[in-house]
Amino acid sequence: MTENPDLLSPSVLAFVGDAVYGLYVRTALAEINRPSGELHRLSVKAVNAAAQADAFSLVEPLLDEKEISVFKRGRNFHTSSSPKSATAGQYHTATGLECLFGWLYLSGRTSRADELFGVIKENIM
Repeated sequence: MTENPDLLSPSVLAFVGDAVYGLYVRTALAEINRPSGELHRLSVKAVNAAAQADAFSLVEPLLDEKEISVFKRGRNFHTSSSPKSATAGQYHTATGLECLFGWLYLSGRTSRADELFGVIKENIM
């Protein structure tokens, strides 16, 4: 995908990862075949800082050293945004998770992203 995602800033990785994670959630929700308004409400419940922090706790034990490093880059990145319906810790954890999914996608490691999201889907959705 990208020549070297390791050189991208955490904000860029999280930007891409937000879209990637959202697409995983929407794809999983499409399987339940409900009206789009209901699917949207369910998607909002799954793609927010608190839910993503919970999701991270499920996959954290499965991550290798490099993946933890990418997560930490995102988690420790200082943003100008403030969380609306989550704690600052949840917000930073969610940013780290998005950074990880963005890095996996841009690194062409989509099968690994599939594997990690599979764990999330199995346990939360």
